[in-house]
Amino acid sequence: MHRIFPTWSTPILESVASIGLIFFLFLVGLELDLSSIRRSGRKAFAIAAAGISLPFICGIGVAFVLRKNIEGADKVGYAQYLVFMGVALSITAFPVLARILAELKLLTTRVGETAMAAAAFNDIAAWILLALAISLAGNGAGGPHKSPLISIWVLLSGVAFVAFMMVFIRPAMNWVARRCSPEHETVDELYICLTLAGVLVSGFMTDLIGIHAIFGAFAFGLTIPKGGEFSKRLIERIEDFVSGLLLPLYFASSGLKTNVAKIHGAEAWGLLVMVISTASAGKVLGTFIMAMLCMIPARESLTLGVLMNTKGLVELIVLNIGKEKKVLNDEAFAILVLMALFTTFITTPTVMAIYKPVRRLHPHSPETTVHQRKHHR
Repeated sequence: MHRIFPTWSTPILESVASIGLIFFLFLVGLELDLSSIRRSGRKAFAIAAAGISLPFICGIGVAFVLRKNIEGADKVGYAQYLVFMGVALSITAFPVLARILAELKLLTTRVGETAMAAAAFNDIAAWILLALAISLAGNGAGGPHKSPLISIWVLLSGVAFVAFMMVFIRPAMNWVARRCSPEHETVDELYICLTLAGVLVSGFMTDLIGIHAIFGAFAFGLTIPKGGEFSKRLIERIEDFVSGLLLPLYFASSGLKTNVAKIHGAEAWGLLVMVISTASAGKVLGTFIMAMLCMIPARESLTLGVLMNTKGLVELIVLNIGKEKKVLNDEAFAILVLMALFTTFITTPTVMAIYKPVRRLHPHSPETTVHQRKHHR
C-alpha cells in the first residue's frame, strides 16, 4: 500500500478527488429538474417526507447506541452527532437511483417517476439538514465549544447565498443558454469556460461561508436551464471526464480512509448489523407505509421503499464530511461506509426479485407496444 499510495500522494489525490466531487454535484444540480418535481406533486412529497423522517428518528436512536459503545464517540457534541447520524441513515442517492432505474428500464414507469421525484425531495431536505450539521460541527473538534450564534450566522449566510443564486445568477444563466443556441457557435466555448469557472467560484463561496464547497456547486447547477442545447453541451463536455476519472479517485480516497480492521470483535460486528438493519427498515417501512396510504399497490410501494434505500455515493460524501469535521471517528466511519455499500448493492437484485420490469411497463411506452405486438403474434 505504501508503495502504490506513498504519504506525499494522499493530499494530491484528495485535492483532485474534491474537484471531481464539486463537478459531480454540479452535474447532479444540472440534471435535477425542479419543474418535474413540482409536477409529481403531493404524493412524491409525502412519500419523501415519510422516507426521511422515520429513518432520521432511527438514526437518532442509533447515535445513542454508538455513543455508548464506540470509544471516543462521546467526545463530540450531542447536537451535531445526532443530526449527522440522522442524515446518514435517511439519505437517498438521487444520481445512483437514476442509474439503477435506467438500467432496469423503469425510468418511464409510474414507479420510476415517483421514485425520482421523492428522491429529489429527499436529497434537498438531506442537504439542508447536512448544512445544519456542518454549521453545528464547525471546523474540527473545536466545533462544540463555539457560540451557537456562529451556527445561525452560517445558516443565514447559506440561505442568502441560495437566494442570490436564484434571483441574480439564474436569469444570467438563462441569457447565456439563449446565446448558446446553434446559431451562435463561436461564443459557445467562452460560455462553457465561464460556467466551469463559475462552478469553482460557487464552491469557494460556500466553503468561505463555512458550509461545504459541494453546496455551492449544487446550487449553481440548479440555476442552469434544463433540457436546452446549453445544458446538453455542458453534460457532454464534462460528464465522461468527471464520472470516468475524477469520481473513481474520490471512491479510492474514501477507501483509503476506511479502516475495516477497526471493526473487530463481536460487539463491533453486532453494531454493523444493527446499523444496516435499522437504516434499511426505517427507509423501506417509512416509504412503504406512506405509499400505501397514497393508494399505490403493495408491490409498487415495496419497490419504492427498496429504491429509496439506495445510499450510494451521496452517503459517502456525508460520511467523509463527518470524518473531516471530526464528528465520526475511524470505527463509526468504517461501520457506516460498509452500511452504505451494502444498502446500495442489494437494491438492484431486490427490485428485480419483487418487481418484474418487463411486465409492469407504462401502458403507453414504446416498450409496451412492442411487447404487446410480440404477444399478439
